[in-house]
Amino acid sequence: MISLVIPAKDEEASLPQLRREIATVADAQELDVEVIFIDDGSSDGTWEAIRAEAEADRRVRGIRFRRNFGKAAALDAGFGAARGEVIITMDADLQDDPAEIPRFLEALDGGCDLVSGWKRRRHDPWHKVLPSRVWNAAVSRATGVRLHDHNCGFKAYRREVVEELDVYGEFHRYIPPLAHARGFRVGEVEVHHRARQHGASKYGSRRFVRGLIDLLTVVLLTKARHRPAHLFAGWGMTAAATGALLVLAALACAISGWLPQARGALGWIGVLGISLGIHLAAIGLLAQLVIAPRGGRDQFAIVERIGEPSPKE
Repeated sequence: MISLVIPAKDEEASLPQLRREIATVADAQELDVEVIFIDDGSSDGTWEAIRAEAEADRRVRGIRFRRNFGKAAALDAGFGAARGEVIITMDADLQDDPAEIPRFLEALDGGCDLVSGWKRRRHDPWHKVLPSRVWNAAVSRATGVRLHDHNCGFKAYRREVVEELDVYGEFHRYIPPLAHARGFRVGEVEVHHRARQHGASKYGSRRFVRGLIDLLTVVLLTKARHRPAHLFAGWGMTAAATGALLVLAALACAISGWLPQARGALGWIGVLGISLGIHLAAIGLLAQLVIAPRGGRDQFAIVERIGEPSPKE
């Protein structure tokens, strides 16, 4: 079974057409599918539309939130309800084309565990496209997972991926790097992106501020989760060494009488650098002490075993 998890907020007008397009693809490809719509606190008739589509097609299921909890919560609820071995997420605004579903399945059959869509030609205004491209380049550079469109909602997962990852807050934007850090194989397919037909975008400029904070969190989780002392101590040593050099430069200026106006500033900046270095090293050691009681079992993920003894009766 293939489970399609589709968050929806104020998408009453889009759902009937989306359900029909999914049904057309599923019937043409002879796919066993279930469609799970999650109403994320809509203020229009989205829930009534989901109810109507469920009555029209027994493959449709619905989940309704009491209020708007965000896309990550909607995806998490959908993942928990999904019964398929393959889970596909897409947006409810008709910009994602269900005709692309077979291409995602082909990529999974080719060896990927997670396949992310790439909207090479986006039908969005430039003030959304340009920041998105800059942001995707920054995420690829920071995480080491090279994708053109990390935030594309059109993705396909093997079931074990969504079972192992914990999606909350705004981390739905960073599922590929989080999955890659757990050893899953991440791929990308180019997808057809359509112009919005109904409603308006639900995302504003504030998401970039939240996204920056989440990106820093993801980098820490993927690169320093099990060795925080190494990361913070490295930064601390760099800051302390730079500070020490500045203090030595200030002393040299004081002895030689060179640049009398700058030596005070150099000395104070150097002292601050040394202080910052000590604090960063202390933070790393404290973080290492915090995670030490848990051991190292969450550092790896076992795929399968051979020759395991039978459990005792």
